[in-house]
Amino acid sequence: MPHFRFRAVEPQTVQTLSKPLIDELQQYMECPREDFTFEYIYTTFFHEGEVSQAYPFVEVLWFDRGQEKQDAVAKVITQQVRGVIGEDVDVAVIFTALNASGYYDNGEHY
Repeated sequence: MPHFRFRAVEPQTVQTLSKPLIDELQQYMECPREDFTFEYIYTTFFHEGEVSQAYPFVEVLWFDRGQEKQDAVAKVITQQVRGVIGEDVDVAVIFTALNASGYYDNGEHY
């Protein structure tokens, strides 16, 4: 854990970002590299009855690590996504804090 879900980007972008994001974010997450997961979610966005372009949307599911670390992680994600896609793109980063007692690994909660 943490788990990153990417929308409105190409799967190759997620693949490209998966290593440098771990490299830079591991210090904030304080967990082994193998605990990071990256997911590409194919999605279509609509606006006013038409298919529309969307800006990159990154959802982070994690155990809360405080506002200071959350702010730092959001900046790292934004910078790295912009580094691959383009500096002028908006990037949404949404955090969902998970409760350790509700997260199970091999039938045991944290």
